[in-house]
Parts: sequence; C-alpha cells; structure tokens
Amino acid sequence: MAALTQKKTCSQMMEEWKEYMWNPRTREFMGRTGSSWALILLFYMVFYAFLTAIFSLSLWVMLQTIDEYTPKYADRLVNPGLMIRPKLGTTEVVYSVNGSWQDYVDGLNSLLEEYNKTVQMERGVNCTPGVYNIQEDTGDVRNYPKKACWFLRDVLGDCSGDSDPTYGYSSGMPCVLIKMNRVVHFLPGPIKELSNTSITINCSGQVSVQRSQVGGHKNDNLLGSMQYFPTVGNRNLGGIDLMYFPYYGNRAQQNYTQPFVAVKFLNATRGVDHMVECRVNAANINNQDSRDLFQGRVIFKLRID
Repeated sequence: MAALTQKKTCSQMMEEWKEYMWNPRTREFMGRTGSSWALILLFYMVFYAFLTAIFSLSLWVMLQTIDEYTPKYADRLVNPGLMIRPKLGTTEVVYSVNGSWQDYVDGLNSLLEEYNKTVQMERGVNCTPGVYNIQEDTGDVRNYPKKACWFLRDVLGDCSGDSDPTYGYSSGMPCVLIKMNRVVHFLPGPIKELSNTSITINCSGQVSVQRSQVGGHKNDNLLGSMQYFPTVGNRNLGGIDLMYFPYYGNRAQQNYTQPFVAVKFLNATRGVDHMVECRVNAANINNQDSRDLFQGRVIFKLRID
C-alpha cells in the first residue's frame, strides 16, 4: 500500500510529461501518431469548409431577393410621422427671450445651409409644381440617379433666416420647422377640400397635463396665432407640394432635399407650457390613431419665458 500511495517526484512528473508530448518509442505526439493527427485535421478542414459553403450559399440566396436601391419591406410603414427642427435632444422648444435661444438659431442655420439657392441649383432641378415627380425605369435599365426637386429656403418666408437672422426667437415669435418622415415610393394623396396640389399641415395647442384636470383640451387661445410658410392659397395651413414625392431612397436619389413647413408662433402666452400638436392632412395618412401619437403627427412642448 505504501508503494501505491507513494508520491511521484518532480523529475518523474517532468519525464512523464515529456513522454506524453513526444514518445520516441511509438513516435506519438500528445498521444497520437502523425497519421491520426492528419486525419483529425482533414476532418475539421472538410467540416468547416462545408459550413462556410452553406453560409455563403445562404447569404448569396438572400442577397438575390434584395434590391440595393429599394427596401424590401418599406410598404409596412403605412403612415409616416412628423418631426420638428430645431431639435436639441428632445421634442421641446423651451427658451428665454433674454438670451437662451442661440442654440436653436445655430441649429436652424446649420440645417438650412444646404437650402441656399446656389446649393440647390447644383444638387437638384426645377420641377413642375402640383404633380408627382415620378421617374420610372425603362425596362431593365435603371433610371438612376433620380433627380431631386429644388426646395429653396426663400419659400419659408419670415422663417428663412434672411429677413430675421434669429428666426423670431429674439422677439418671442419663434419659428419651428415641421418635416414628414421619408417613406420610399410613398405617394400622399391630397385632400381636395384643402388643396389639389399639396398635402397640408396644421398645428393646434393643448393644455399641458400640469394645467388641466382632464387633459387634451384644445388651447389655441393661449398658444395664439400662427403663420405657416409655405402656405396653401388663402388658408391658414402649411403645404408640402406633391412634386417632392415620391422619395426613391438614399442610394437612388442621393441629392433629395427634405421639404419643410415652417410654423411661426406670433403671440404665444409666455411662461406657459404649450403642448403643440401638428398634423399632416392627406387622404391616405391616418392621423387619428389614439394608440400611436406619432402617426401622422407630432406633439412637442413650447415654452417662452
């Protein structure tokens, strides 16, 4: 028993380890002969080559079903939402006339640089107003790149930054730009009672939760009057002309310029949290879904101190 339980010396353990790593008598490396190691390496080479081939074939088949210019499932986004600019992290425009508005002005200046006439003339073309800018392909010949229509900052009127470099923020009459999110190949239908050539956008005020026991009541009196640029006829509505649709995607229409509607708040009550709701009015856009408050509309807070 003493012999069985006798501990091996360090030199014995080293000798056994050396023999395991390379046995000169059997010519085995780590317990296997050269032919055994060769068969193992061959097996794994064939196995991983097979996996690589299966993965590459699956990837190739998937890529055959994808159009590099058009998202495959873009039709699932039926109702585009709206967004505001300037946007400093959140959907809020909160500032003091005494001087905390410069960030908003800087944001609008940076955004509208590419809407200068010289830039737009280089990037786009002068399209026919009031009709869709449809650019079909000719059979298998791709009509790329698609042409983009001009959108000059001049159409934003008092909110263009030309006549007032502060966009009304210094005088307590701020401008907020409303844009509709892009949806590839989407053709918004105009509402004939409002306009035959444009989809329209209108904004209204709501009492904030802190000031209302019920919430959601229209509060246009406190929000005051609004002016839209560009406007639709003699109506107090903003308009996006049909010529800016459809959008063909970033690769097919790289120079596409996002159109805006500018809303100028002329006499909003100061020191009040105004919850402003802006909606896009189009025949095929649902802006009444209570389950999705960002479908066909945008809600943001406006506060002027």
